[in-house]
Amino acid sequence: MKIVARDIPPRAAWALEQAGVHPLLARLYAARGVRAKDELDDGLARLLPPSGEKGLKGIDSAARLLADAMAQNKRLVIVADYDCDGATACAVGVRGLRLLGAQHVDYLVPDRVTDGYGLTAPIARRVAERGADVLITVDNGIASVDGVAEAKALGLTVVVTDHHLPGPELPVADAIVNPNQPGCTFESKSMAGVGVMFYVLLALRAELRARGVFDATTQPKLDPLLTLVALGTVADVVKLDANNRRLVAQGLKRIRAGQMPAGVAALFTAAGRKAPVATTFDFGFALGPRINAAGRLADMTLGIECLLTDDAGRAAELAGLLDGINRERREIEGGMRDQAMLMAESLFQEDEEPPPAISVFDPDFHEGVVGIVASRIKDKLHRPTFVFAASSAPGKEHELKGSGRSIPGFHLRDALDLVAKRHPGVLLKFGGHAMAAGCTVAEEAFEVFERALAQVAQEWLDAATLTRRIETDGPLAPEYCRADMVDTLHHEVWGQGFAPPTFSEEVQIVSQRLVGESKNHLSIKLMHQGNPVDAIWFGHTEQLPARVLLAFRLDVNEWKGERKVQFLVEGAQI
Repeated sequence: MKIVARDIPPRAAWALEQAGVHPLLARLYAARGVRAKDELDDGLARLLPPSGEKGLKGIDSAARLLADAMAQNKRLVIVADYDCDGATACAVGVRGLRLLGAQHVDYLVPDRVTDGYGLTAPIARRVAERGADVLITVDNGIASVDGVAEAKALGLTVVVTDHHLPGPELPVADAIVNPNQPGCTFESKSMAGVGVMFYVLLALRAELRARGVFDATTQPKLDPLLTLVALGTVADVVKLDANNRRLVAQGLKRIRAGQMPAGVAALFTAAGRKAPVATTFDFGFALGPRINAAGRLADMTLGIECLLTDDAGRAAELAGLLDGINRERREIEGGMRDQAMLMAESLFQEDEEPPPAISVFDPDFHEGVVGIVASRIKDKLHRPTFVFAASSAPGKEHELKGSGRSIPGFHLRDALDLVAKRHPGVLLKFGGHAMAAGCTVAEEAFEVFERALAQVAQEWLDAATLTRRIETDGPLAPEYCRADMVDTLHHEVWGQGFAPPTFSEEVQIVSQRLVGESKNHLSIKLMHQGNPVDAIWFGHTEQLPARVLLAFRLDVNEWKGERKVQFLVEGAQI
């Protein structure tokens, strides 16, 4: 492991501090590319415009089609995805269309096991059977060439809203809104599916305003939907560029003020988190996983209904169900993770480096959590990792469904593409991005895939890339080691591409012991610049030397009314 400090441009840090930004925040923001205070303005007026020269390609066409459909009282059906981004995008679409006057809005969410991902031809037929006139995809559709073709053949108007990378062929939809489609000049390429749907609603409202349905004073407010936009954006781990940070900040402000749907409030309660001091951490590690669990182990309809209901009692009931499913997911994941880790570690000797890529399969693995387990192995061994489970889909029992997670410098989707070209027929299906991808292989082809992926990794990865690096913000001045300063940091918007503050410096270890039910966490007492501080390293059991370079985040430990700063250790360079 190598701990490296981020470069902090002194001019940018100085300019931010001179503009009134707190000195520590000025340093953190400058290291993340912020050059002027106005870039930190999270007001709604600073959001990128939906339409115009630099707006989203296809959004005006989508707005016109939806406005026409609403004027003719047509039936709209949203086809969602089974993750948190898809669920929040669906809820935003249903709520927003109804707010704007649509009388007939329904939704359908595919089943992870039986339907697979995206708008397929069978799903298009199910939508038509519901009597729909217009099919709207959220968080999917850009690769659904056959599904869109089937929907069109059935006489449906199709509006695709998505954010994923398109394939070589675009679906022939009536309108496509996706910042990553060819020819789209919209600046924020990292918007989540829920953000794209929110923008479509903004454009639809403008279209309805132009048609005289309402004016600027009577138009419905769409900003209550920002709580769901913020949740889906963080949970989907998209890059928090300036526009996404504004969307998330706006959602957080409303939640902290108690302005949120009943389901979001119920999820905070079920997760034991406090909405008045909500953070991006709550979205990514408390609410998001509870919604995702429904899509992994049960039916994402539960998650969407929780986000749609305005009845507090019903919301509490659904949030409780989601919490229970998430507990079950954690139990399944825990057993799978231990088994998969043993299998991964059996691939190399204790004194050896792990292989350049890791693939594991067990007939007892659950396909709903293979991605999470792959992520855990990748985090521990710092290798591109695929975990496979036997398909549960009828007639597909001899197929393995795999989910992969990668490390910086290894584009997982491109690696799968090369495997497919070198070994035709091994990959029955694949897709994804640089850091996460999925694929399907025949069970008898697993070993061929395992060797082929390792070969690509051997060719593409060097020693530097295979060494885990932790980027930090350097030393923490002792005057900032205060509970109120930690509160200030937690209040800001951090996430993918705008990393939460992590500090590093050499400390003296005073004492250390293993804690937790399984004795798998290291509790540490240390001296930080002459001051005693408690620290904990979750999931780590090896003892540290007397002096060590630590990378750590800040947290507050509350005990009997006293609030003390605690270090959460991210890594050590020995």
